[in-house]
Amino acid sequence: MKTLRSHFRTATLALCVAGLFASQAMAMPVIAPDQASPILLAASDCYAIGQQVAEQNGGTLAKASQSTRGGQPVCVIVVLVPGKDGQRPRRSEIVVPLN
Repeated sequence: MKTLRSHFRTATLALCVAGLFASQAMAMPVIAPDQASPILLAASDCYAIGQQVAEQNGGTLAKASQSTRGGQPVCVIVVLVPGKDGQRPRRSEIVVPLN
């Protein structure tokens, strides 16, 4: 009976150590290409481009987003231009190449 307990403890210890090594192996970082950063950079570029376009048109920037049209990356800029004689602001959508 004493030998069975000894074997059981050894097997339990071995399983715990194997589980520890397996969890450490799964926790190792996997090298993968980072695809998120180019999208964030383009989004911030579109925002900067949108601010310039809004300033040129004398309005305020409402939205700036990246899109693909005809296989080319573009920024879709929405500018609110103040209306004349107290009218509502006009919504103007401008598509600008990302380059």
